[in-house]
Amino acid sequence: MSFRVQPAAPARPNRCQLFGPGSRPAIFEKMAGSAADVINLDLEDSVAPDDKAQARANIIQASHEIDWGRKYLSVRINGLDTPYWYRDVVDLLEQGSERIDQIMIPKVGCAADVYAVDALVTAIEAAKGRKKRISLEVIIESAAGIAHVEEIAASSPRLQAMSLGAADFAASMGMATTGIGGTQENYYMLREGAKYWSDPWHWAQTAIVAACRTHGILPVDGPFGDFSDDEGFRAQALRSATLGMVGKWAIHPRQVALSNEVFTPSEAAVTEAREILAAMEDAKARGEGATVYKGRLVDIASIKQAEVIVRQSEMINL
Repeated sequence: MSFRVQPAAPARPNRCQLFGPGSRPAIFEKMAGSAADVINLDLEDSVAPDDKAQARANIIQASHEIDWGRKYLSVRINGLDTPYWYRDVVDLLEQGSERIDQIMIPKVGCAADVYAVDALVTAIEAAKGRKKRISLEVIIESAAGIAHVEEIAASSPRLQAMSLGAADFAASMGMATTGIGGTQENYYMLREGAKYWSDPWHWAQTAIVAACRTHGILPVDGPFGDFSDDEGFRAQALRSATLGMVGKWAIHPRQVALSNEVFTPSEAAVTEAREILAAMEDAKARGEGATVYKGRLVDIASIKQAEVIVRQSEMINL
């Protein structure tokens, strides 16, 4: 273990982030009543330029009037290369209620992007005497973002989560695809005449997970574009969970249950984790640093793995 201990990520469920346009206030109540852990009200890509101001007003009103329950309420602002983002931040924090938990920053390319938003948020909080400290989430969706992913992860104590935005990321990288997430038709390996499709997002996801875990941030998988393909979504989510991501976006309500299913530890997994912890406690009582559980070696590293599963289950069931 390094002398610099890896910090823990925020202890809150983040299995599913349900997105909805700020220009469609009619769906806000349904979003609040969904099973998603995080609600992302959007001011960016899903809102036309002429609708930006009204969408912002809709979200401000909803922050006061809708009962969001235990949902973590996040708002995706417009990119820092637009004329909208500063007004998004100012109006949300000067006029919105304390119920807003987080601002999501799209298309972050370097640590300075986060610094700019952090500085503005800090000034407004001080000026308005806001009691709740706003957290930040960033989206990695460019070549610059993935190249600077670790400095971005270390950019602000407000930063709690980082997502991969597959569509803009693919465009920035010049990838020959119009797909959003999932395997791609031409990204395959050939063995004995049979095609095997691998995951073109794997390396970017791994880089994000490593940066997030190094700096105590929640790594989140982004959108899966084909919301009619449940099995494709589930396969993508399972790969992400295996790599260490804690949740995934839902761009359609039907994806919420799928995401929760994948990122919630099964009863069998939790039972096994508890049994491993108990077996290691017995081994420690005997003065041993390892033991055998169901025919396989378990040791101190196994304890850490089992504790992750148990903690996640307990956090979800609070």
